[in-house]
Amino acid sequence: MAGKVKWVTDIEKSVLINNFEKRGWIQVAENEDWNFYWMSVQTIRNVFSVETGYRLSDDQIVNHFPNHYELTRKDLMVKNIKRYRKELEKEGSPLAEKDENGKYIYLDFVPVTFMLPADYNLFVEEFRKNPSSTWIMKPCGKAQGKGIFLINKLSQIKKWSRDSKTSSFVSQSSKEAYVISLYINNPLLIGGKKFDLRLYVLVSTYRPLRCYMYKLGFCRFCTVKYTPSTSELDNMFVHLTNVAIQKHGDDYNHIHGGKWTVSNLRLYLESTRGKEVTNKLFDEIHWIIVQSLKAVAPVMNNDKHCFECYGYDIIIDDKLKPWLIEVNASPSLTSSTANDRILKYNLINDTLNIAVPNGEIPDCKWNKSPPKEVLGNYEVLYDEEMAQSDGTDRDLRSRPGQSTGLKGSRARDSGKPVLTTWK
Repeated sequence: MAGKVKWVTDIEKSVLINNFEKRGWIQVAENEDWNFYWMSVQTIRNVFSVETGYRLSDDQIVNHFPNHYELTRKDLMVKNIKRYRKELEKEGSPLAEKDENGKYIYLDFVPVTFMLPADYNLFVEEFRKNPSSTWIMKPCGKAQGKGIFLINKLSQIKKWSRDSKTSSFVSQSSKEAYVISLYINNPLLIGGKKFDLRLYVLVSTYRPLRCYMYKLGFCRFCTVKYTPSTSELDNMFVHLTNVAIQKHGDDYNHIHGGKWTVSNLRLYLESTRGKEVTNKLFDEIHWIIVQSLKAVAPVMNNDKHCFECYGYDIIIDDKLKPWLIEVNASPSLTSSTANDRILKYNLINDTLNIAVPNGEIPDCKWNKSPPKEVLGNYEVLYDEEMAQSDGTDRDLRSRPGQSTGLKGSRARDSGKPVLTTWK
């Protein structure tokens, strides 16, 4: 059973057509039914809905997992990571080890986060422990920086109300849930400006987990110099790196789009902080990504017809500690600059080469382990089958801090993890 081609709204059609042309799919894609679907997250829900009665055949593949939102909704991502940590604790896994202050040594990569309205009382209790802290509120189901605001006083949450009889927190609109997270107020600055990393990760299967890191990620910079001053909490050009917001600033540069390549960031950090420290940072970023995927793997509907390219947002603080902020199911593939267009063209091209090697007719029954020559700018980040055969995962349970990378490792040296680069 075949269906008509469906274009994601934020992808340039010409970019996809150029990619299909290389595979001899151009006529099929434009004029006839074809079996490769590039769908929006809304369309995926309809395809896998029980009510529609639609069933994919073996030669049809799609670019989202049915319940991708377990990772890409802000509240569910945090919920699954918390559950994952508790499960590891129950198992007695060394990965769940805590320090003397009760913080996870290896799994502390998400800022302290609460769901609102459900966790309001817990949030208030945490807030009062450090009343001078700043928190960031985000609607769970929105993107591109929409609906985000910062607070440093309980009275600033004016959109919410408290029921005085039950002391339970009730929102004026029960439809929209928020997450509230401790704001990283000491971000690493370059040129005085805050930035985050947008990294692309392709997952071909969750069970066994197999994922690929795209080498051509980039940094997104704010247009206004950072200040922790409370007088600037409402200035989103200082705090939010989203291009959808920054492009409206007076200082936005349309030539470079306020972006740096990851390779440029590496060079900068190697020259200012040293190569060893820089390698350790990127090892930790890779560690975070793999652990977040492992956290959702048990609950993910691992449909054989699916693959997914996620957009990971990582912030680095001034101590060079990386933090996972969120994961995007449909990272923007529109181009704001010439370099952006080249990067995203290659991203689409390389993604399709892995999803459908050699441009052949899709077959969901194959083992989803493409040959190295088709990886392009992707590199294997983690292969669970290979890790288990090498004994890596088994060693995880006996050696505290051991990484789950394909060839990476963590060891303990005077109580501190020592990292080697994941390759």
